[in-house]
Amino acid sequence: MSLDMIKKIKAAEEEGREAVIAAREKARKTVDNAEEEGAQALALAHSRAETEIAELMRECDQQAAEIAHELVATTANRQAMLRARGEVRIEKAASLIVERIMDF
Repeated sequence: MSLDMIKKIKAAEEEGREAVIAAREKARKTVDNAEEEGAQALALAHSRAETEIAELMRECDQQAAEIAHELVATTANRQAMLRARGEVRIEKAASLIVERIMDF
């Protein structure tokens, strides 16, 4: 083999090594970029989820307050109705007691 051929082979081998090193570096940068983009996307999704959760919690709290208000109103109405019926019955019971005492 001639010296010229050996130099060409060594140059080709060196080019191949440099190409492999460059490809590895490019792959490492690509992976690093993908990991960074993934982390940013994850952070954005997390932030959006927290915002959505906060909004849903606010809506749930509002609905719970409305239901509680309706329940209080309904309970107050039932209480007033039962109290009125009780007062009428107490008056009737008192009248019956007075009649029986008077009839004795």
